[in-house]
Amino acid sequence: MQQTAVQELTLVTYDRRTIPPLFKTWAEEGRDYGGVIFLDDKTISPADKGGLVRALIRLFQETGKCDWTNRICFLRR
Repeated sequence: MQQTAVQELTLVTYDRRTIPPLFKTWAEEGRDYGGVIFLDDKTISPADKGGLVRALIRLFQETGKCDWTNRICFLRR
């Protein structure tokens, strides 16, 4: 996970139980991470791969090439 900032990668996850405390700890310690996009299975079902891809494309179009370092986002449909 720590390599996400170095490699400019962003985590896309449905895991809103274990990931937020990790990033909170890292923020308090001054560690960088590559950003995270949280999903909710009530918004986009894990089985709806097409819906997920469309939502990610729309987010990318809206945000352009902005820096995702230490950024947290909740993906909407």
